[in-house]
Amino acid sequence: MSFTHLDAAGHARMVDVTEKQPTVRSATARGFVHCAPEVIAALRDGTVPKGDVLAVARVAGIAGAKRTAELLPLAHVIGVHGAAVDLDIVDDGVEIEATVRTADRTGVEMEALTAVSIAALAVVDMVKGMDKGTFFGHVRLVSKSGGKSGAWRRSGERDPR
Repeated sequence: MSFTHLDAAGHARMVDVTEKQPTVRSATARGFVHCAPEVIAALRDGTVPKGDVLAVARVAGIAGAKRTAELLPLAHVIGVHGAAVDLDIVDDGVEIEATVRTADRTGVEMEALTAVSIAALAVVDMVKGMDKGTFFGHVRLVSKSGGKSGAWRRSGERDPR
């Protein structure tokens, strides 16, 4: 199995997708921000000193999806035609799910993962004054569709929203 991001000499390269035809593609990713009980209470009450955490995180995640190629050197610049970032406050933190769509020559898996990661960082930034121990993790691709490899779904995950 050859790795498409390496040339014959083993150097990193951006894969040439010029000849590929644009197709509709979608990817969903999820992650989780672990928060202390007092942070959860403030999130639910809307009393976090920095303001509306979920609104800021949602917009940050969408912006992250649109800027993925600036952050990841081998990612292609693609048109992000749709991006949704959903956040749910649960007993021990904030669940994050991002779905990104395009009609382009390459997939949006990295855009969905970036959206979740940036949204999670925004949550941490907004609540770190309340709890320096807030952290995030378990960022993973949940599903993807389109392109040469078709549809894929991680087993054990509920359907994307």
